[in-house]
Amino acid sequence: MEHYLWLIPLGFAVGAYGTFIGAGGGFVLMPILLLVYPGEPSNALAAVSLAVVFFNAASGSIAYGRMRRIDYKSGALLSLAALPGAVLGAMTTGYIPRQAFDAVLGILMIGVSGILLWQPTPRVVGIPHTAEAPRNGTDRLGTYNLPLGLVLSFFVGYLSSLLGIGGGIVHVPALVGLLHFPVHVATATSHFILAFMSLAGTAVHLAQGTLQPGLPQTAALAIGVVIGAQAGAWLSGRTQGPWIIRGLALALGFVGIRVLILAFQATR
Repeated sequence: MEHYLWLIPLGFAVGAYGTFIGAGGGFVLMPILLLVYPGEPSNALAAVSLAVVFFNAASGSIAYGRMRRIDYKSGALLSLAALPGAVLGAMTTGYIPRQAFDAVLGILMIGVSGILLWQPTPRVVGIPHTAEAPRNGTDRLGTYNLPLGLVLSFFVGYLSSLLGIGGGIVHVPALVGLLHFPVHVATATSHFILAFMSLAGTAVHLAQGTLQPGLPQTAALAIGVVIGAQAGAWLSGRTQGPWIIRGLALALGFVGIRVLILAFQATR
């Protein structure tokens, strides 16, 4: 276990940054795991990443719950839509060719990153341009397109489990830009949804036996992310909404570039 101790500070950094922007941290962890363990199957690494995302999201949700920033009603409905996608994604991780898919995903992420950097506070009807109010996770049912949210959540759940990246990097921009959530409520509610999505995907990986070889790494990373998630939630509560979106945009750009590089290397 000693040679896994370096994963604890890595988990802390992943947990803090992932919770800060409501994305779970898997988008940072998965590329690192691919680099550190080049000989391991991608589905095994995705299983580790998704399990770590669960611990991150669960810890962050507890912190956000104390801040009263989670919209529980919307989060529960969107979680129910995301669960089937999460299960399906985990079941197909080891079977779907990923070169072309990774390339499309990378281009999409870079495009969304550019849009968010250009306009970090979307001008949404009924929300001040500062995207700061309200921060409390009040009941927002009836104020947004619920069917659209359910469809988006299903595909976010699928993508989350398929790649082991969490899904918040897609969910937060969708909640803000398409469903008109205030930024701070979107990051907290996304984290709440992510806890259920990642738990469902992790359960599938456990049933398939793909997570068991990576349990020592998962344990070390989980220790770090649980602590880091608390720090990320604290920092998020002291940061303006536009800076959270800019942080998310930078994360999207990083992941997009990394995914494109991996897709290119796979074709050589």
